[in-house]
Amino acid sequence: MATTALIATADPRIADDLLRLAAAANAEATVATTVEQARTDWRRSPLVLVGADMADGLAAGGVARRTGVVLVTGEAGASDGFRAAVVVGAQDLAALPDDEEWLVNALAAAAEPDDARAVTVCVTGGRGGAGASVLSAMLGLTAARQGLSTLLVDGDPRGGGLDLVLGAEDVPGSRWPDLAGRRGRLSAELLRRSLPAVEELTLLSWHRGDPEHLGPEGMHTVLDAAVRGFDLIIVDLPRDPDEAGRVALRAASRTFLIVPAELRAVAAADRVAASLLGDTDDIRLLVRDPSPGGLTPEVIARTLDLPLAGSVQDDRRLPAAIERGEFPRLSRRGSLPDLCDRLIEDLHIPHPALPRKEAA
Repeated sequence: MATTALIATADPRIADDLLRLAAAANAEATVATTVEQARTDWRRSPLVLVGADMADGLAAGGVARRTGVVLVTGEAGASDGFRAAVVVGAQDLAALPDDEEWLVNALAAAAEPDDARAVTVCVTGGRGGAGASVLSAMLGLTAARQGLSTLLVDGDPRGGGLDLVLGAEDVPGSRWPDLAGRRGRLSAELLRRSLPAVEELTLLSWHRGDPEHLGPEGMHTVLDAAVRGFDLIIVDLPRDPDEAGRVALRAASRTFLIVPAELRAVAAADRVAASLLGDTDDIRLLVRDPSPGGLTPEVIARTLDLPLAGSVQDDRRLPAAIERGEFPRLSRRGSLPDLCDRLIEDLHIPHPALPRKEAA
């Protein structure tokens, strides 16, 4: 791991506090206890945390002005902090212990590349049982097999759990209740390492039992970390998303609405699409065949006034495979994996030439 922060201080209390905060942010930090040591490493790290005790010495030593410098004081030195920040050319001033959360966020931000931005898509059904969760899981497995770092997010607390679809209910790792209360900046690598994975697909699902409340802040925190650590994020949403679901819709570049080719399902989907348009403006229709009454995907697309992304053919093997925990095995060949290949290709996700470097 490359060094994220240079800590320039001879005060052991400040150094210990900042090293503790760096560990919490999953960031690598080195400590310079003399002006000479700090001058040597001054330009090598994205973030420099200067203790108030060393500000005058660094200024006298002629360190170059640069961005990413924070002046850090203890409670005793807070009154002189502004002067010291100006002297050393710091852009920010942080006092311990009051600004610990801000410092953790700054360390986490410095540890992660700015150019890592995932594509986010949402999937929902035009009516209950439309097959949105199966489609979401298949999209995730297909993308992961293409070499894309992919996160599948279960956005429906009452949906039964995407881990059951994937046969991953016993795979260890964090679930939504472990993350829903997080605030501020979350490390992308910490998120990825804490979650269970199925065949290279990372999954965020739910525990069994009573559904936990997921607020919009929890969804925002997770998605903010995920866009910095993955290539593709897929969020499975209920037909009537809550505020957390609407955060995901607003973050999505595309939303897939899957609708069975049935008259009542089309009527229901019309209302669902109208409600989704308040938070997302790129909705693509997927029609699940066969139709008992002869409705074609093209007619349904015209009725709903939505672009048709494709047709989903019923696969009678899937329900039994899900019950036996064998869904991933069936995701390698068939009409649904082929459709997912086309949907992912149409997203134009930059395919990494090399595996994504793990962001700290």
